[in-house]
Amino acid sequence: MTKRQFRMLPRRIAGVDAVEAATNHSFPRHMHDQFGIGLIHQGAQKSLSGRGPVEAARGDVITVNPNEVHDGSPIGDAGRSWRMLYLDPAIVEAAVSDISESGRRICEFANPVIRNAAIAARFRELFAIATTADASDATVRWDELVLMLFAEAMQVVPGGARKVPESIAAARSLIDDDPLASITLADLARESSLSRFQLVRGFAKATGLTPHAYLVQRRVDIVRRLIAEGTPLAEAAIAGGFADQSHMTRVFVRTYGISPGAYVAALG
Repeated sequence: MTKRQFRMLPRRIAGVDAVEAATNHSFPRHMHDQFGIGLIHQGAQKSLSGRGPVEAARGDVITVNPNEVHDGSPIGDAGRSWRMLYLDPAIVEAAVSDISESGRRICEFANPVIRNAAIAARFRELFAIATTADASDATVRWDELVLMLFAEAMQVVPGGARKVPESIAAARSLIDDDPLASITLADLARESSLSRFQLVRGFAKATGLTPHAYLVQRRVDIVRRLIAEGTPLAEAAIAGGFADQSHMTRVFVRTYGISPGAYVAALG
């Protein structure tokens, strides 16, 4: 299997990105600002997600929630292949609002790996529509499948995201409020009322990333949204707080598995 083969398919539905991959590449810890759901076609992989260590093999559905730190590496030398859909949170929130009788809108994928043939089959049809979507009735069928799939694969969370210590949450909020600000480790430590060492150790334990890695991820999220809006790559790199386009490209590839140029091409 090739070392790293990713293909982002042309975007057919607003807010939905479709990716095909066949690779033996090991991903470092990273996160996405979208919901992700996919299907392993060949091989197997292991990963450490925000929901614990997991293994997924052929036929397994894999999921990731927004801002959930995860990694991924192949099991064995043959690598693995999968298809993945990444959906903007607004799409999922709208579906869950319909699904939940209580009207609660906070939701997440319950399990990082789902072994269910019916859900896998539903995902295959959803992926097919997301990568073609030319028929006049495609939108209706897409909406039906999204509602059914999410009703089966997700859970509504009454209390919101998993609790993070208040001290760490304060430091994280300082980054989230303005990822482009010139923030120092001392600033974050002061915000959290911790020493710099306590902050680094506590932040990594609570989020899965160091403060610097978290900051970089937030900036690449900004870049992805800017590119999707049509901002030229060089301008997006500067607007996202990167030193230059090369720096932005390296981080983008590490996070999303494809280059910014390939992402632009898929957007059409």
